[in-house]
Amino acid sequence: MFADYSWPELGAIFAMQGFAGLILFSVFVLMALGLAIIFGQMGVINMAHGEFMILGAYVTYLMSNFFADYVPALFSIYFFIAMFFAFIASGALGLFVEWAMIRHLYKRPLDTLLATWGLSLILQQLYRSIFGAREVGVSIPDWMMGSLPLTDLVEIPINGIFVMVLAVCISGGIYYLMFRSNWGKQVRAINQNRVMAGAVGINTEWTDRLTFGIGCGVAGVAGSAFTMIGSTGPTSGQLYIVDTFLVVVFGGAASLLGTIASAFSISQAQSIMEFFLSGSMAKVLTLLVVVGILMIRPQGLFALKLRK
Repeated sequence: MFADYSWPELGAIFAMQGFAGLILFSVFVLMALGLAIIFGQMGVINMAHGEFMILGAYVTYLMSNFFADYVPALFSIYFFIAMFFAFIASGALGLFVEWAMIRHLYKRPLDTLLATWGLSLILQQLYRSIFGAREVGVSIPDWMMGSLPLTDLVEIPINGIFVMVLAVCISGGIYYLMFRSNWGKQVRAINQNRVMAGAVGINTEWTDRLTFGIGCGVAGVAGSAFTMIGSTGPTSGQLYIVDTFLVVVFGGAASLLGTIASAFSISQAQSIMEFFLSGSMAKVLTLLVVVGILMIRPQGLFALKLRK
């Protein structure tokens, strides 16, 4: 296999595969950060997380059409506005879902799994009824198109760079919220001891609702980023939900650093192995390695904190 390529060509191939892995890493991080908040801090197994992501993707699609048809002069900046509305739409739906369903299922993780799985089916059918069964694509601004040449053989797509920058910014924002803001202190206090947190005056119900809403809102932003690397359909979220849970569990459900390290490891492993094997076989081998590591270290790469 390697005999068919020269050393510069092999270097270019590995560089391109590595960059493709970084783009996949960015998508994993954006998806997993919201799930890490919901699953890691609240103990809720949200099987509808992919559908919250796709809601953000559909909001971006609607904003793309709106700006193209009615405000073409501002089309170059529509994506930033679309990300804001994607966060608001997914977050608002998350707030409603927590109030209507999730708050009744705390301390019953298997019930949250079944309930959110049913919710995912409902949302998929709702998207299918509104937008149709066919996948839709989003027109991206001209400045996001094309690529930057690093060498004669290696080019980096601009939209991939944007997704990576977005992942860094969102990760920084989540870090600030979780470890530098009053809301983050309240979330961690409830995670450590709910009864004591309530006794000192923390509104645990509202904090739970806001935590779930923010986690879903981050998924909506991930959906906006997803539109730049793939088409959007009613079931597109299911393509990433297993990988997202794998990233969160492997990294340690309550660890932001573990989530990022896990996303990087899994994305790079899949991307590099896809060059030698088929995509499905690369996923299988990655899954087997992760399962093997979890058998040795079940708490994940970093320590897992349990909700009381």
